Amino acid sequence: MISGLFSILAIYVFSISLLVYGFFKVKKYPKTDLKPQTSFTIVVPFRNEEENLPNLLNSISNLNYPTDLFEVILVDDNSIEKFQVLNSKFQVSIIDNIRVSNSPKKDAITTAMQHVKTDWVITTDADCTVSENWLLTFDNYIQENKVSMLAGAVTYKCENSFLDHFQQLDLTSLQGATIGSFGLNNGFMCNGANFAYTKTLFESLNGFEGNDEIASGDDVFLLQKTIEKFPNEVHYLKAEEAIVITKPTENWKSLFYQRVRWAAKTSSYKSTFGKFLGLIVFFGNLSFVIGFFLFLFGVWSYPIFVLFAFSKFFIDFVLLLITNQFLRKTRIKSLLLSSLLYPFFSSAVALYSLVGSYEWKGRKFKK
Repeated sequence: MISGLFSILAIYVFSISLLVYGFFKVKKYPKTDLKPQTSFTIVVPFRNEEENLPNLLNSISNLNYPTDLFEVILVDDNSIEKFQVLNSKFQVSIIDNIRVSNSPKKDAITTAMQHVKTDWVITTDADCTVSENWLLTFDNYIQENKVSMLAGAVTYKCENSFLDHFQQLDLTSLQGATIGSFGLNNGFMCNGANFAYTKTLFESLNGFEGNDEIASGDDVFLLQKTIEKFPNEVHYLKAEEAIVITKPTENWKSLFYQRVRWAAKTSSYKSTFGKFLGLIVFFGNLSFVIGFFLFLFGVWSYPIFVLFAFSKFFIDFVLLLITNQFLRKTRIKSLLLSSLLYPFFSSAVALYSLVGSYEWKGRKFKK
């Protein structure tokens, strides 16, 4: 038992170490102040977001980017109250989602594509805000590199609560793994809250065809389809000024269902590396849970458990630290408590995602 769990730990430590190496392989991109040339359509699927949308639109109104080079399409997915935009400084339209699949968000993006007239589409979420140089940084990178798809970073705006700090550490680890995988030339994950691609690319891939029966995954499945066909045209934009800020969930139930929704699509990944890493992370966390109970019931001695826990926490901390520095978070809070809780939370999410249903935007979905 001891040798088996430590073998899993060794593979886990090696895998996370590779991600750390990959993280540094992706170089930071400094905005170069080139004259803006790229035309963007910002697509925002939303459902009952009348509280959050004004904040997003306000941040977009403060963009340091010519208003004739971008427009916004808000796709209403059957909201209870109809949202209206008043006195906008830029072109913005609201359209109704046309549902044809099991995935409301994929349908929303596909619906928006029928109205897109620009070269590039960039998606974000209604509960996000963007920095003033968001589009300018994307534009500069596009001008200097031959790309058809760009993934960007997302972080939380946290209040002073353990739930928020726990989510921040969780998202930070996901962002670190995302960047690290791109550095290893095995990108398999991204976040639809900060994701850009050309309309031509979307059409050449037939959009979300092939995975539209899966409720979520508008971002990762499109990414993996693109990498499979055009690997050299997919990059990660590691730029501080391109980071999008979103809101953490408000309670543990919402967080659990959100993570179940994210985990449920892992088995459908086309990326072998993504599947392998998902299994390694799952078994790495599960082995800690098993080790904890072995220690609790006296099967493991204190030194053995401490060695096991320290090895896992140390490599996790390295990835968290370097990613946290990039995301401009000044201090990692609640680290010890979150690190102890996370393996239990992560294992429960992974196991439940195999058989359970989840709620999303007031709807219930099954795997």
